[in-house]
Amino acid sequence: MITAHISEKGQITLPVRARKMLGIKPGSRVEIEVRYDELAIKPLKSISEVAGVFKEYAKGKTSDWEEIRKLTERAVSMEIADE
Repeated sequence: MITAHISEKGQITLPVRARKMLGIKPGSRVEIEVRYDELAIKPLKSISEVAGVFKEYAKGKTSDWEEIRKLTERAVSMEIADE
């Protein structure tokens, strides 16, 4: 278990070990979810971090982001339907 302290301003510093485990770096954005009597902190990926995933669906077809989005939505929908 990893513990941290809350400052007088209500701020928390995420311990290095936790940040490394989750890939949280300076400038990263996180999502905080309140679950009854606990908090869940999840790192958010920027579009640049996941852009490669989207480009895979449109590989060799286009470099237009709107078209890539459409192709990705179509491909993901088909994958979900196959499951």
